[in-house]
Amino acid sequence: MVDPARLRALSHTGVMEFIVPPLGTVTTDLAALNCGVRPATIRDWVRRGLLTRCGGTPRRPLYRLADVEAARYAAKPNRPGQRAA
Repeated sequence: MVDPARLRALSHTGVMEFIVPPLGTVTTDLAALNCGVRPATIRDWVRRGLLTRCGGTPRRPLYRLADVEAARYAAKPNRPGQRAA
């Protein structure tokens, strides 16, 4: 059971969203802050298959913190001249 105090109802969409993500998970912004990259880089890691979402909503995905750390160290440049993440 999810603690109702941690949820907020968005009246215009009827969607329930976490104010504070569940323990062990982070939002895109928090994942980027943790890794020292931009949120777009986190979304790129998802697109490239280095990181998978574990919940949330399509607009507010959640990621496991352990998966974020693994993706951080797995991200390598794949083209000449590309910078490492």
